[in-house]
Amino acid sequence: VKVPGSAMLGAKGQGFKIMMETLDNGRLSIGAMGLGLAKGALDMTLKYAKERKTFGVALVKHQAVAFKLAEMATRIEAAETLLYKAAWMKQKGLAFQKQAAMAKLYCSEVAEYCAREGQQTFGGYGLMKEYPIERFYRDAALLRIGEGTSEIQRLVISRYLGC
Repeated sequence: VKVPGSAMLGAKGQGFKIMMETLDNGRLSIGAMGLGLAKGALDMTLKYAKERKTFGVALVKHQAVAFKLAEMATRIEAAETLLYKAAWMKQKGLAFQKQAAMAKLYCSEVAEYCAREGQQTFGGYGLMKEYPIERFYRDAALLRIGEGTSEIQRLVISRYLGC
């Protein structure tokens, strides 16, 4: 394809490098979106579990639900640490490509996990459009795909490991 000089970004032959830099930055953005979605799902699920009662007891008092919420919170904390490390490396001018791929992969998968577990906690209400947790689960799918699928992130990471 012939591209006029006025439409070129950067110097001739630098397009791939520029595109890869754009992807790495985008992976941080997708990771941040995933982290936000996961936190929102946890907050929404925790609120619902405190209000909803079964057999006269709040859902949050059932050990199975409490453990699910604890797992969500733990994964969110780990995702946040991974994302912030990658962002810090970028800010310091260090190579951050592997960490960006790890952050994108993990944060998007944590988002899906938290949305799914939240939806499960809501029971039948989790499938109704009147409850935003339903949308969170659908939105999480985009995060696993945008800026490279989870499989692509694993490929990128594995190459940094020398595989």
